Amino acid sequence: MKKFLFSLIAIGLAAGSFAQTTPSLKKRPTLGVNFFLKDVNTWGLIEHSSLSSVLANNQWTKVKNMAPGLSLSYYEGLTEHVDFVASLGGSYTKFPFSYNSGVSASTDTKFMLETSAGLNIKLLRDNYFAVPYFHIGLGASMYAGTYFAAYIPAGFGLQFNLGEGTYVNTLFNYNAKVSSLAVNHLNYSIGIASPLKEKKEAPVVVPPPPPPPAPVVEKDTDNDGIVDSKDKCPTVAGVAKYDGCPVPDTDGDGINDDNDKCPTVKGTAKYQGCPVPDRDKDGINDEEDKCPDVPGVARYQGCPVPDRDKDGINDEEDKCPDVPGVKENNGCPVVKEEVVKKVAASAKNIFFETGKAKLLSKSFKSLTDVAAILKEDAALKLDIEGHTDNTGSDKINEPLSKERAKAVFDYLTTKAGVDASKLSSEGYGSSKPVADNKTAKGRELNRRVEMKLKYY
Repeated sequence: MKKFLFSLIAIGLAAGSFAQTTPSLKKRPTLGVNFFLKDVNTWGLIEHSSLSSVLANNQWTKVKNMAPGLSLSYYEGLTEHVDFVASLGGSYTKFPFSYNSGVSASTDTKFMLETSAGLNIKLLRDNYFAVPYFHIGLGASMYAGTYFAAYIPAGFGLQFNLGEGTYVNTLFNYNAKVSSLAVNHLNYSIGIASPLKEKKEAPVVVPPPPPPPAPVVEKDTDNDGIVDSKDKCPTVAGVAKYDGCPVPDTDGDGINDDNDKCPTVKGTAKYQGCPVPDRDKDGINDEEDKCPDVPGVARYQGCPVPDRDKDGINDEEDKCPDVPGVKENNGCPVVKEEVVKKVAASAKNIFFETGKAKLLSKSFKSLTDVAAILKEDAALKLDIEGHTDNTGSDKINEPLSKERAKAVFDYLTTKAGVDASKLSSEGYGSSKPVADNKTAKGRELNRRVEMKLKYY
């Protein structure tokens, strides 16, 4: 409890130190009237059980069972953040003396007179509408004209500024017992307070008139023949045309505006202050542009992206940059339909030993025909695909399909003299059937090699 009290006092003293930097807002001597409710039972229940238990069991004392009372309070600011408060009040209550005091709890309602003095430690100054504060003090009470007790009131409240020094104060206090006849209890109050005297207005001090100005001596600091009072650049020699400033260089390119044909755009002396020209407007100036009259791109030094085969599709988009083609085929020519049919027919005449990847000799003529087609058109390429039926497992079918496609690849490169870079081979096992594997005819059709011509 002592640590808590000392902390509140320290906060108040620290807050008070801020009042020295602006006009004082210390509270004037002020008198207030307060209505309060005294709760002498709730805290005893909390001490015998716990706060959570009291809340959970709805044991907090009802307003109708609290003792109402009235008090007068006197306020005066010690600093802008700390107010002195003295109070005198009374109420009728049944006071529950503690068992250890040796006095029986009162069964009748009797008058209790209370007085206290303390500090309101404010978190904001009084120029705010709502000011939260902490209260700490020392109090004494007389019950039934016979029993005297001392306690320490500590709590928190909220002050509302109504203007002209008038305030509404609300306060929640915990009264901690000090003497043996006291008991820990709670106090809730609300009141209104107004100043006892009018606010003194600060006297208006009229400053003395300034001394007459010293006579001005015309100077020409930069010795350019224009006195400083008329010189817009008094420390830099200039010309009368520019009010004593040098001839400007608006674009900062080192060529003054009188000699610069492009005064608002940086340029070079070679072009009389203008930038290096860009005749084709491609963003690359003519001195760095190898095609200054044709729009181009930086990676080709200002020239357009080339089109080696002159098919209207530039080399960066043309997958066959050395063979004229069509846009629909990415710049490559379209494979002639009769050539496609011829290669497809040859593919149907490729045969292997059963369950193996060894080509039968009756396949050689068809493969030689395909090789002749590839040699005739240097741009043509060929994809070789091997397929099986679904007889057996994928562990057998997939490697077999790859090996058969590779056997065709090897024959075309080693026997028929086709460049290997023009070919690719892959096997798909039984994953791409062209007929129903439930019939012998369907399985026969699914055991096949497909050859697909392309230009890229």
